[in-house]
Amino acid sequence: MQNSRIVEIWVGVFVALGFGALFLLAMKVSNIAALGDSDGYPVVANFQNIAGLREKAQVTMAGVQVGRVTRITLDPESFEAQVEMTIRAEFDNIPSDSSASILTSGLLGEKYVGLEPGGALESLQPGDELMLTQSALVLEKIIGQFMFNQASGSEN
Repeated sequence: MQNSRIVEIWVGVFVALGFGALFLLAMKVSNIAALGDSDGYPVVANFQNIAGLREKAQVTMAGVQVGRVTRITLDPESFEAQVEMTIRAEFDNIPSDSSASILTSGLLGEKYVGLEPGGALESLQPGDELMLTQSALVLEKIIGQFMFNQASGSEN
């Protein structure tokens, strides 16, 4: 009787550990921000097409995470996607003429913002706008252009 009670306790412990591991995996896959990511300064960039970029996506420079996307809205005047990013406070020396691109990582096609440093001596300040941006490449558009060019080229 006592032996079966001990087995039941161990089974319960392993089930609880399994649920804990699944919870941590779900948090990692869903890209939920870490606790320290909210400290930093905001910068904004406008893109013609963000193609699946989501809030809380990573902002990287040279492969190192320097911040997160905090808000995505549509600019009512230019009809471009306005992406607000929070850059961590420790990266306060990013040149003000840096450029931002929307890139894809991994097999699942997760989108993130990649920053390329510029050459200006001034650093980004809170609320600055990144003027040089490159929108995401949309595979369907590229294939459509290729097909259209092939069809129009074959008629000649």
